[in-house]
Amino acid sequence: MSKQKKGRIGSAFDDFLREEGTYEQTQAVAIKRVLAWQLGEAMKAKGLTKSELARQMNTSRSQLNRLLDPENEGVELQTLARAAHVLGRQLKLELV
Repeated sequence: MSKQKKGRIGSAFDDFLREEGTYEQTQAVAIKRVLAWQLGEAMKAKGLTKSELARQMNTSRSQLNRLLDPENEGVELQTLARAAHVLGRQLKLELV
């Protein structure tokens, strides 16, 4: 058996995605999926329905559905911030 190089497989996968030209798109999808999941979990923890969260955010249920849709990457920071505020959370963004 040959020994594998020690290292992080994530680095190799990131490099592969860059070579394929899909790194940024893949990252955007992954981030949105995590945000949608976190929002859903926070809603469950607070016992809020979609309708109630939309009402407290002063938005429509259809806009909230877009926010909670893990496949929909087109969300505004202001909408995310309002959702976080209503759910008692903070929206934290950073460039690394």
